[in-house]
Amino acid sequence: MDAAAFTARVHALADPVEKEKLQRYFKTGPGEYGEGDVFLGVRVARLSVLCKEFIDLPPVELDILLGSPLHEVRAGALSIMDRQARRRRTPEDRRRELYELYLRRLDRINNWDLVDMAAPYVVGGYLHRRDRAPLYELAASPNLWARRTAVLATAYFVRADEFDDTLALAEILVRDKEDLLHKAVGWWLREVGNRDQGRLLAFLDRHAAAMPRVMLRYAIERLPEDRRRHYRELKRVTA
Repeated sequence: MDAAAFTARVHALADPVEKEKLQRYFKTGPGEYGEGDVFLGVRVARLSVLCKEFIDLPPVELDILLGSPLHEVRAGALSIMDRQARRRRTPEDRRRELYELYLRRLDRINNWDLVDMAAPYVVGGYLHRRDRAPLYELAASPNLWARRTAVLATAYFVRADEFDDTLALAEILVRDKEDLLHKAVGWWLREVGNRDQGRLLAFLDRHAAAMPRVMLRYAIERLPEDRRRHYRELKRVTA
């Protein structure tokens, strides 16, 4: 099994009707965030089954897949990387290779689904017991997907009940101009609140008035109605 065999199998799953849907859904038109991306029209469930067969592809083959112009081929590479990073028996040197490959080919990880697929375990999982300074470098990047990677990587930490980096990165990105960052930051602030509502409320008390509306809406989504009303009112007063 190699990159060529995987790519051939992906082509065999192509569906022209699904392709049109995906091209619209992932905003591939002129001026949109996914401008120029090319889809074959492969359903996620079918791609997932295929990735299980190719789970042992080595990084050199995954690197080839990430160079593909086809979205589903790159998605397959990242799904395999995620699966390898999740496996307990994956050795540390392979985890390092996957992490380094992700960052080196970040130019090919150019849509929100690709980031969300691999950043938590490939990036966050690798950095969990290491220096997390790379996340702050990503958060300072002009690249939207690098910044989203920084936030999504902390999903691994949140699931381990470690919230400091999610909150610190949210503070850095609270005035970001990109809607897809607003959603990501709000999403993981909400997950912090699900585990430690006090930490979320303290963050909102400081920043709710300045947060973009989408970020705030996601962050307060599971709070009691009186709390949600309070933070929405703070936002209205300063709008």
